[in-house]
Amino acid sequence: MRRSGAANSVHSMERTATSGRWHGVPLAAVGALWAAPTWLALMHLVTGSIVGVTGGVAILILVSTAAAGIPTVIVTIAALIAVFPSSAVLADLQRSRHTAFLRLRWPNAPSRPLTFAPRALVAYLRGPKTWRQLSYHLVASVYGPVSAVVAVAPWALGAAMVPAPLYWIGAGPGGPGHPWAVSGVGLAMLLVAPWATRGLAGLDAAMARRLLGTTRNEELALRVSDLAASRDSTVDAADAERRRIERDLHDGAQQRLTSLAMNLGIARATLTDASEPATRAIEQAHEEAKQALGELRDLVRGLHPAVLEDRGLDAALSAVAARSPVPVRLRVDMDRRVARDLEAVAYFVVSEALTNAARHASAEHASVEVALSDDLLRLAITDDGAGGADPDRGTGLRGLADRVRSVDGTFRLTSPAGGPTTVEVELPCAS
Repeated sequence: MRRSGAANSVHSMERTATSGRWHGVPLAAVGALWAAPTWLALMHLVTGSIVGVTGGVAILILVSTAAAGIPTVIVTIAALIAVFPSSAVLADLQRSRHTAFLRLRWPNAPSRPLTFAPRALVAYLRGPKTWRQLSYHLVASVYGPVSAVVAVAPWALGAAMVPAPLYWIGAGPGGPGHPWAVSGVGLAMLLVAPWATRGLAGLDAAMARRLLGTTRNEELALRVSDLAASRDSTVDAADAERRRIERDLHDGAQQRLTSLAMNLGIARATLTDASEPATRAIEQAHEEAKQALGELRDLVRGLHPAVLEDRGLDAALSAVAARSPVPVRLRVDMDRRVARDLEAVAYFVVSEALTNAARHASAEHASVEVALSDDLLRLAITDDGAGGADPDRGTGLRGLADRVRSVDGTFRLTSPAGGPTTVEVELPCAS
């Protein structure tokens, strides 16, 4: 009895599993039949047939006009030129259709306006993206109506065939077939229709992604452009922050230290009858205030020198050369000012290189040459010190190289043992 009960239980579970499996497929199909993506895909195919035929006819008319107007030349050129902006407008319309119905996402590629300048027009015609878009419109002019008919047919026929037993009641033996068989075929067509609709829409999306989207190289180019823009904004923000700190120090702490040093100087000069310890304390405080004021001025000048902002790179480098403990021969050949960030990079490179020559290389002479030509700002800083400079042994030279690379410049260091040491920098400054 126990074994019989167990067997009945097993058979019951098998019937249940079989029943769920056989009923699961139709239920899943019925669920897909009413799912929103199916209807969106169907609308995508129907609208695609309209847009595809319209675009194909428009392009065909323009090409035919160009062929017919060959004797006049002007009509041919105008018609051919009109093909490409029309293709661009159709591409935007097709992308918006794919986004609305199939939720496709397109990269935010900057659109380059089409102009009639010969060079820009040739570049536009030579671009592979132009011809990919035109190819999609030609394919869509055929695929759009065909896919729409293939997708709509099972819906329409299935809906018409399912109720066959209702309006074929009383049909004789010579009728078109058994009404229940026709109804079954119609039901099967309705169950297949969602998958056919989605498949056709998916194929259209794949073609659009390939022909209207961006290639791997174009995506990388867009990414590089985004990173360059992000880097530029970061550099600008850092430069603005340096200016703010320089202004706050100059207008705040530096002024208070100046006032403190003046008051201590006055006290040092006037309090002649004070005790020796008090006089010594006032003198020491005065000297320390003056030293702190000098260090603060150097710090402010290192953040962003005012002379660089007001008078440009030539005057700023002249001030650096005048303060350098090593005699410097300076030559600046610039017929115009360059961008502020480039001037700042050039200033700090020269300043740091001369500081290294005085502190670490024990140099006796140094030279700085700055030249602006061919949209390149070239710097050459040479000293006759001990040489042997190595960016891997310190952060100063590595920081200079990083600063130069932040504006797409090149940094070269030549420093054999025994000298001389030469720092060469090229900064692109194309307007």
